[in-house]
Amino acid sequence: MSENSTPSPASALIGDPAHFGRVGEDGTVYVRTSEGEKAVGSYPGKSSEEALAYFVRKFEALASEVALLAARVVSGAMVPSDAISAVNRLRTQVKELNGVGDLEALSVSLEQIPLLIEGSREAYEAKRASEAEAKAAHRAQVMAAKEILVIEAESLALSESWKTTGDRLKALLDEWKAAPRLDKKTDAELWKRFSASRNKFDKRRRIHFAALDAAQEKVSNAKIELVNEAEKLATSTQWVPTARRFKVLMDLWKATGRGKKGDDAKLWNRFKAAQDQFFAAKNADLEKRESLMSSNLAKREALITEIEALVPLSNPEAAMKSFRELSRQWERIGMTQRDKKAAYEARFAAVETQIKSAEEARWRKVDPVAKARAAEVVRQLSDAVDNYEIQAAKAESAGNAKKATEAKEAAAARRLWLAEAEKSLAEFN
Repeated sequence: MSENSTPSPASALIGDPAHFGRVGEDGTVYVRTSEGEKAVGSYPGKSSEEALAYFVRKFEALASEVALLAARVVSGAMVPSDAISAVNRLRTQVKELNGVGDLEALSVSLEQIPLLIEGSREAYEAKRASEAEAKAAHRAQVMAAKEILVIEAESLALSESWKTTGDRLKALLDEWKAAPRLDKKTDAELWKRFSASRNKFDKRRRIHFAALDAAQEKVSNAKIELVNEAEKLATSTQWVPTARRFKVLMDLWKATGRGKKGDDAKLWNRFKAAQDQFFAAKNADLEKRESLMSSNLAKREALITEIEALVPLSNPEAAMKSFRELSRQWERIGMTQRDKKAAYEARFAAVETQIKSAEEARWRKVDPVAKARAAEVVRQLSDAVDNYEIQAAKAESAGNAKKATEAKEAAAARRLWLAEAEKSLAEFN
């Protein structure tokens, strides 16, 4: 061994190598014991010093193991049962050791270790009990903490506060991952409950948002149809029916409900733009119509005065001719405010009634068909008078006074009718 080598823990058991061993002339190395010398081996090709040092190192290595075991037992770092097993193993190695050193002292040192084990057993058991208690307390603490996480997760499984609850369950999962592990069975049972609650909430949330997406998709499709129709109506000039239809579309829009926020805003902007375009054009046209109707009202005012000047009819034929011309002008005037036009139409109708009555009277006087009918009535009545007079004369000749009287009365009645008929016929002339 070199001068700079650090003494080993077993150096006290070794002492002077020459005291405990020697090398024979044939190179055999011997160890000295209380029972005499014992050959431990040889180291061919090496000097006596090197051979002796080799077997000293073997002793030293085993002595170091014995010293280390003793130190671990004293420190309480080793379980007594493991320490006893180690002692038994080292006993065999000491007994079979081919090394140079104080074998008796090494054996004594080894046999002192069981006494140390017995002395440390009580401390070890107390330490183990303390560690077990601390472990149990720690396990109970961890289990309680995980139980709290599980209970809260279970309480959130039926929540409908989707965003808040989702964030909270994520935080609980992070806490679960950060928590220490329990035994496999307990951890598995708690995780099963925790995971089931999360899965139940996640499934309900997926179903909710799937239904919401479907409903919003339905709303969007319905609003797209309304927008498309509104855009088609934007250029319509059918003001009244189109305005009514826009009101219906607006009611339908409100009734469809709310879709996706972004889509709703875009669709509403399109709908409103189409609606604004139509009503802007309608209002512009209304202003133009109001101006035109005011102008037409003035025209009607002037024309109705001229029309009313035709009555009373001094010359029906000339009045009728003028009325026809003025009527054509009246029809060409165009639209006028409805509430004001009615009064002018009533005044126009009053003149028209008088004109038509005069025309009908004039026509009756020159109507050839009516004149022929009147002449036919005069002829028939004249023939009837003649016929009844002949009957009366025959009855008187026959001495039938009653029949003669009846015939005369019938003839007299027909003469009155004939006078009226002749008067009507005279009107045609």
